[in-house]
Amino acid sequence: MIAQIIVNDKSFGDKVLYEGLELNIEEGEKLGLIGRNGTGKTTLLGIVTGDDKDFDGEVNFKKGTVVIASRQEHHGHEDKTVLEYIVGDLPEFVRLKHILDTYPAHMGDSDKKMQIYHDALERFNFLGYFEIEDELAQALQAYQVDPSKIEVPLSSLSGGQKRMVELVKVQRARVDLALIDEPTNHMDYIAKDAFIKWFKGAREAVVVITHDRDVLKTVDKIVEIRDGQAFPYKGNYDDYLRINAIKITSEVNEYTVTQRRIANLKVDIVRFRRLKERANDPGTIKRFKSQEQKATTELALLQTAEKPSFWIDRESAGNLNTKMSDAYEEHKARNIKVRTRTAVTGSSRLLIDVNKLSLGYAAPLFADVNFQLHEGDRLRLHGRNGAGKTTLIQAIIAKTAEKEASSKKFAGTIAVEKQIKIGVYEQEIDPMYLNMSLAAAIEHAFMAKDVPISDQKIKQLLGDYLFNSATDGKFPVSQLSGGQKARFQLMNMLAGDPQILILDEPTNHLDLPSIEELEDALKQYHGAIIYISHDSYFSSNIGGETCLIQPPLVITA
Repeated sequence: MIAQIIVNDKSFGDKVLYEGLELNIEEGEKLGLIGRNGTGKTTLLGIVTGDDKDFDGEVNFKKGTVVIASRQEHHGHEDKTVLEYIVGDLPEFVRLKHILDTYPAHMGDSDKKMQIYHDALERFNFLGYFEIEDELAQALQAYQVDPSKIEVPLSSLSGGQKRMVELVKVQRARVDLALIDEPTNHMDYIAKDAFIKWFKGAREAVVVITHDRDVLKTVDKIVEIRDGQAFPYKGNYDDYLRINAIKITSEVNEYTVTQRRIANLKVDIVRFRRLKERANDPGTIKRFKSQEQKATTELALLQTAEKPSFWIDRESAGNLNTKMSDAYEEHKARNIKVRTRTAVTGSSRLLIDVNKLSLGYAAPLFADVNFQLHEGDRLRLHGRNGAGKTTLIQAIIAKTAEKEASSKKFAGTIAVEKQIKIGVYEQEIDPMYLNMSLAAAIEHAFMAKDVPISDQKIKQLLGDYLFNSATDGKFPVSQLSGGQKARFQLMNMLAGDPQILILDEPTNHLDLPSIEELEDALKQYHGAIIYISHDSYFSSNIGGETCLIQPPLVITA
């Protein structure tokens, strides 16, 4: 075992995040950390790295263990070049480089200093640090970041590019334990394949927070953070689903028995109390009083136990027998309620017609794109990041709003049905919402689409999307978690009962139950859907035709 984390208690104000949590990490293990949004997965990584010391417990590492983690924020590093930032975080680079740069000037004939210099030279060479710049440039290119970016300030990169830099840094560190938070968000399929290839072959132990089912399919162990504790499942995602279904079924059965016992005890207490009041014999009164007290004590003990969080994937839930299925449906954990148009219109009218389209800016990003979208159709736009998928979506949205697109049309046409309503789920939340309260942002999103909205409707939406309807409406949007922002994006997309939904990587930041709820809702949706997703599970579940977006062919003589 390379690390053991024990958290007896970790709280934020009145909220207990962990209680009696234990996590063990084995050498070379690939561990996927999952859990509902808000259960504290990122906080747990902060405890492992030592950034968060405000907890009761201990973190023990095997002697000599070197740890590295991906950063979410880069305050204090903005002016460093990408190269300086990466090598500055490599555990041994700075120390060894200092020895190699400074010792020749003052070591003279000192045997001790000459030995230190010689050892540092060998170690520097063994770690491949002499070729570090070329290696990093190639690694960045694999994640579709221009290798020339290695010389620019970190502050000049986009959020997605910084995420890729973090992955390159972690992968190149060659440590004993790497901690990575949501690595594949915003990755295209080629970059994700590159990450998974590294992940599977990495020598070091890797703990990755992710709900990307393609990544979870490759892990050795999944640990679910639930009800303040860590539940380990040996094996990959398929193993987790199978074992979790068995485990949760047993827990639901136990909980059902407990609830039945609670109901019986309440009846018994009333009965013993009445029998005691009617009795005349002191011995009989004493016996009924004792039975009442015993039942009251047992009831109080059973009622102190908090209800566990129950979730089984839809396929496993569909295989439960009727009795267990009814019990699970009654007691399962709350999930988001995605309300979409489900009324079948019987129409197959043409909504969008794209013919031999080429869009770009200074030059075409893509050419000869053709598709027709009818009511009820599903269309997947597939291509590398930067190929023009988002540019195409923006042009379609501009056309429906009868506005000029920001891109240039080099050839072809876009035709849309008049007065069509489109709901859009974007990767990044619109900056105009960040300074609003959540309730104000919901109101603005509806009003912008000329949809009436009341305080009661806002509270209903907050409840539907797992917010506290009494308090969370006042919370600033800028301070929401990634998962909470994603849920707001879903509300925004569905405002106004649109006939077409456009989704750009909708599974980023959503937990597994929320992803399944979204997939189920989209299957029932009878409008048309255009989506971009590099989640193979999501694409398989939503289905539809695929439109490949790629650079124009260059014909050379």
